[in-house]
Amino acid sequence: MQLLTEDIWFPNADEATADGLLAIGGDLSVERLLHAYKNGIFPWFEMDEPILWWSPNPRFVLFPEKLKVSKSMKQILRNGDYTVTISKAFKEVITECSKIKRNGQASTWITNGMVEAYINLHDLGYAKSVEVWRDKKLVAGLYGVDLGNNVFCGESMFTKESNASKAGFITFIQNTNYKLIDCQVYTKHLESLGAEEISRDLFLEYL
Repeated sequence: MQLLTEDIWFPNADEATADGLLAIGGDLSVERLLHAYKNGIFPWFEMDEPILWWSPNPRFVLFPEKLKVSKSMKQILRNGDYTVTISKAFKEVITECSKIKRNGQASTWITNGMVEAYINLHDLGYAKSVEVWRDKKLVAGLYGVDLGNNVFCGESMFTKESNASKAGFITFIQNTNYKLIDCQVYTKHLESLGAEEISRDLFLEYL
């Protein structure tokens, strides 16, 4: 595990700890974030911590062709209860994601600095959001990084209604041409949609 300086660099992913922690420090500049994602690295830290950079092994991913859609979700999608848009309300989506309380975390990892950093990425075309609307109200969404390499690096999602985030995620996958969706670390929710673990080395080959 390395302590970063002002220089834009990261150690080799093989130097990460068993839980995937690779480096500490640095900043959230556009240049550093782009360099990180191109090398399979992402920031994840709580408000009172220094910036922590991760490259977990194994990596949790979803291959779009393996997406699982339950019968109940197919019915919800057919009913047309939700309207799904892309990058129409990025700031609103990341702000809602930052409000979510997660098990085992004392504070949000989407700090004000993180919000500003990813809005900068979005403004430059490197990040996008998925919005889910019902009756013109934002009820769910997700956001992530897109470097133009056919890999979407998912960051976070939120929902105010049961199944709304699933509807957005499924619609997004079914209407894009990504070869891989990076889910970073295991969640039961994404496993139910077909996500699986692969080795870090295999993941890096897709980048």
